[in-house]
Amino acid sequence: MVETDDVHPYPTERLMRSIQYHVAITSSGLIAGPGGAVDCFNLTPHGEHIDDYLASLRAYDTILMGRGTYEFGLKLGVSDPYPWARCLVFSRTLPPDPTGKVQILAVDPVPVVRALREEDGDPIYLCGGGALASTLLNAGLVDELILKVNPVLLGAGIGLAPDLVGARPLTLRAVKAYDSGVVRLSYAVGEAPPLTG
Repeated sequence: MVETDDVHPYPTERLMRSIQYHVAITSSGLIAGPGGAVDCFNLTPHGEHIDDYLASLRAYDTILMGRGTYEFGLKLGVSDPYPWARCLVFSRTLPPDPTGKVQILAVDPVPVVRALREEDGDPIYLCGGGALASTLLNAGLVDELILKVNPVLLGAGIGLAPDLVGARPLTLRAVKAYDSGVVRLSYAVGEAPPLTG
């Protein structure tokens, strides 16, 4: 006979928070044009894909950005783009946010993000930024890739992860197509294969 006190119906090991690289790209795999221009995305008609994206942002309580992504908002007068969440910007050149709402961190993002994953909370949003995404992917710290593929072709610009070292296998989790022509693809990010040689 099994004593009910000895049965654990739920796992005792706590799962780490996931890091989700959630980003708009062109059909040519670029997150921005030359110089970081994003006007190419204005070619896509507005529609339900924007409403879905804005609604999905509320699922995140922590936002990670690099300097380029944050400065893009600053140029538009937006210094606190996600006021309901903790926002961390990794930059060695930006001054501290005078309001104190956004944390500007002049440190290696890898140990910071590792510590964030151990905290209790919701998934973490990796917002824009090919350079920061490359750093976190190379460290094995990105769990999910959510691509909003826009029906636009560009010949040059900023790649999704331009400094990625090696390959990462992706497992397709979900697909959603919109009338605007945008397709949302969700992938689980696998570990890098071992180096051979």
